[in-house]
Formats: sequence, C-alpha cells, structure tokens
Amino acid sequence: MDIYLARQPIFNRKKQLYGYEILYRGDVNNYFPQKTDGEVATSTVLAHTLFNIGLEGVTNGKKALINFTEKHLLAGTPSQLPKEHCIVEILEDVAPNDAVLAACKALKTAGYLLALDDYIFDFAHAPLLDLVDIVKIDCQAISVEKIRDKLKYFTPHHPLELLAEKIESHEEFEQCHDMGFDYFQGFFFSKPEIIKKQKLDVTKVTLLALIAEVNRADFSFSRVERMIAPDVALSYKLLRYINSAYYSLVSKVKSIRHALAYLGEAGTCQFVCLAVASELAVEKIPELTKHSIIRAQLCKLLAQKSSGGYDESQLFLVGLFSMLDAMLNMPMQELLAKMSLAKDLNKALGEREGPLAPFLLAVEAYEHGNINTCVKQLALIGVTPEEMVNLYFEALRWADLLNA
Repeated sequence: MDIYLARQPIFNRKKQLYGYEILYRGDVNNYFPQKTDGEVATSTVLAHTLFNIGLEGVTNGKKALINFTEKHLLAGTPSQLPKEHCIVEILEDVAPNDAVLAACKALKTAGYLLALDDYIFDFAHAPLLDLVDIVKIDCQAISVEKIRDKLKYFTPHHPLELLAEKIESHEEFEQCHDMGFDYFQGFFFSKPEIIKKQKLDVTKVTLLALIAEVNRADFSFSRVERMIAPDVALSYKLLRYINSAYYSLVSKVKSIRHALAYLGEAGTCQFVCLAVASELAVEKIPELTKHSIIRAQLCKLLAQKSSGGYDESQLFLVGLFSMLDAMLNMPMQELLAKMSLAKDLNKALGEREGPLAPFLLAVEAYEHGNINTCVKQLALIGVTPEEMVNLYFEALRWADLLNA
C-alpha cells in the first residue's frame, strides 16, 4: 500500500517551534492511488511507518499531533504511542458518545494530551471541551469576527489552549495572536510579510555576492577563500560544518583552504548556500531556515533518483532558495537579479517554470498535502510516490544531523 506521511510545524506565541502535526493518508479518494479502507490505511501508517521510523525520526523530539478516527480511539490505538511525545487529535466527525468519552477519559488518566480538531463552536462537541487540552479552530472556515465573538464560549470550561490552524498570512497570525491563541499552524511562516520597499544592508549584499561567486562558470577556490576568510562567522561555520558528524573525518580540518579543498567545487557551493541562507534568515523563524534546508536536500535526492540527468547541485539551490523572498521580505525577482544564477534556476524560483520546476512543485505539493499534484509532477521527473516518501524522511534525517 502506498503511504503518504509528512509534517507541518506548529508554533507558540513567540513563533518558536512547539511540535508538528503528522499528516498521513492512504486513501484513493484523496491521496496516492490505491483502493484501501481508511481505517486500514491509518493502522498501516501507524504500525509500519511511525513505529518503524519512530516519532523521534519524524519530529526530532518535538510534540507530534496525530489525528485518530472513532474506531481507533475506541480500540485504544493512541495508547501504543509515547504520551511524552504524542498529542491525540480527535477528528471533527467523531461523535462524543458515551464510549468515545470513556476512551478519552482513559487517555487523560494515562497522561495523554488531547486536542479537538476543527471546532466550529457547536453544542454537539461540548462534552469534549471538559476533556481536551487544545482546541483547533480552522481560520479559513470561520471568519475572524465570528471567532472573536465566540471565544467567550470557552469560559465555563477548564483552561483550554487554542490552536489557530490554516494561518496563511502574517496578518492572520497577528489577528489570532491578539485574540489570545496559544499555537499557530499553517504556511504563514513560508510566505513573505507585506513587502515594504526596502534596501538590503551591506552584509546581506555581500552574502548574495558570495552566492553569485560560487555559481560562476569560472569557479575559483582562491576567490571564494578571500571572501570567506575575513568573515569570522562564516569561517567558524565552515570549520564546524566540515568537522561535523556528517563527514566523520579521521582528523580535524583546521584551515579555510583545507576545508574548501576537501569539499570540492560542488561541496563548497552547497556549504556557502546553506550558510548564507541561515545568515539571511537570522531575523526570521528558525524553522524557516530548516524547512529550506529540507527542501534543498529533498530536491537534490530527487535529482539523484531521477533518470533525467539533472544537475543535483542546481536542484539543491532551487530548494534552498525557494523561500528566500520570505526570509528577506523582498520580491523574488529582485533577489534573483542580485545573485546572477543560471537561467533554469531563475525560471524555477521566479516563475515555477522550466525543466527544474517539477522538482520544486512536487516538493511543495507534498508539503501541502496536494498529493494528486505531487504525483503528476513526480511522473515528469521519473520518480515514484513510494520513492518520494523514503527520500522525504532521508532529507529530514540529513537536516536534523546537520543542525545537531
């Protein structure tokens, strides 16, 4: 059976990472094409994916918000997962009958946190409000005015934490933040805020110039060394990167020149782009940088798996810079003009077109849960959905190791 599994970050009021909702499906109507009962699909994912990979491998130690159907609640499936890392999400179509309430009380007694999904301020689910710890409200399904008016509905119940989901812009984030929401979920962090005309400071211009340098046709180690050496932060990052567990060197590298020589042209380009991306996003949400790194590695792995002979270093850049506009709050086209990237890179990043675009479109669709779109884009590059899932987790592990 084909399995789709991804994660979407959840942030607290300070835009710090709180945990991830685990998105999983195995049903023909919505996701990968396979005729499988939804309950069986859920069981298969939990048994073969979460248990084999482990929640640690999916969330890197953060909380995992996992939704369960009524049958799984009654069967006690959530109790098979570690309560320290798992939040049991009760789907909106679960009726709070006596059996369901008893199952939820048992989970609460055992120490599990419970969340109620897609609450619409109806009386039908009121019995659950005295049991759950988190209430999720879909901010695309209910107007801000109605949410603000109905928040008093929670007053009679025990202290509840509110999670605003499907937050798509910083304006929506600020509105829900002002209303007192505790957690926020959506793609707001990967989109630029309302862009005001601004200039890049000197440091950022220098960093973009370094990106342009490592992407020149006449690549020169000596020129790159001269640009990195005076920058203490970049020099430190380079030595830390080359001496990390990822490379497992027998002896430590102690000079910039030695490090660049060991990495080679492609490796140096990759390091520079990773380091610069993290520097450019220093004022943004840290998860944004990590998200970009995951995209970069996933695009690279897809290129390796594809039989089309694509340049994996170029596709690494496509993934890494796909959210550069959000990092810098500037139009993508304006940023691309400063970096002097190859034509195919510019088309993929600026227009989502050209030969490299299907890789980025497949990754974006996978992240958003648009699996039909993902499958279509994967077909264009000759990668199967099953391979995509495996490569996604490989990219997660790589990014976690890189940030260890």
